[in-house]
Amino acid sequence: MSLDAFVDEIGDTGPVSVAGARTRWDLGGTLDPSARIVTAPTGVVEYLPDEMTVTVLAGTPVHELSQVLAERGQRCALPDRGGTVGGAIAVGENHLEVLGRGTLRASVLQVRYVSAEGRLVKGGGPTVKNVSGFDIPRLMTGAIGTLGMIGEVILRTNPIPATSIWVESSDADPFTVADVVLRPGVILSNSATTRVLVEGHAPDVASAMEALRKLGTWNECDGPFDCPPHRWSLEPADLRSLEGVHVASIGVGTAWREVEQPRRNLPGPVVEISRRLKSNFDPTGRLNPGRSVI
Repeated sequence: MSLDAFVDEIGDTGPVSVAGARTRWDLGGTLDPSARIVTAPTGVVEYLPDEMTVTVLAGTPVHELSQVLAERGQRCALPDRGGTVGGAIAVGENHLEVLGRGTLRASVLQVRYVSAEGRLVKGGGPTVKNVSGFDIPRLMTGAIGTLGMIGEVILRTNPIPATSIWVESSDADPFTVADVVLRPGVILSNSATTRVLVEGHAPDVASAMEALRKLGTWNECDGPFDCPPHRWSLEPADLRSLEGVHVASIGVGTAWREVEQPRRNLPGPVVEISRRLKSNFDPTGRLNPGRSVI
């Protein structure tokens, strides 16, 4: 399917939703059964390794994009958990290694999406300094498709580190790791054990390991913890007081637990701003009806 065909299929009337791999299908609420379900086009449109940008259609599986980037020694901020590029951006979930890869919202440079009126709209651009107006890419990231149906994006890429090792400790304070390691890929804690991804050039990794050994005893391990199914979003400082079975990403404010996070009571102004955004972008409520970001 081409991008133009995607626009035509969405059209300008009737409730509609775009399905990716459905790995987070019920996030934000249950889709109204009256909605037509369409799929986004697939494929890498343009990859510029020297510019560290890639243009990719929204229906492309994340693992396929990751393979293309890896052939040139690069990676991106999308989480690879079986979903599509557009779905991952709509959900707004960072990669587990967010400290090393950067946030997803910052890596989405441009989006082309289908508006509620059935028009193809472009927001952002590959060269940030030449872009003016609203930051549409950041607005669309995490909007669960309620403001527009993503068809194509330009993503920032970054190099795959020359050396990467996972290490764990049962006696180091996870909250002190970032004080001694310049840029860890991720710092994870399950209350009893800390696991850290140390990456970079070999001398930098050696230096980081020397600094870590001042905090406790470290041994190499196979990788991250197996995370529980439900992702919680918290203030980074709140991770210190988190109780029960969980895996926490230190310095990020993300935790994974066996139960869903209770819906938070947002301040009135936040709710009103969200309501007005939805009304302006989708006045008839046809985009992903039944779902909400608040």
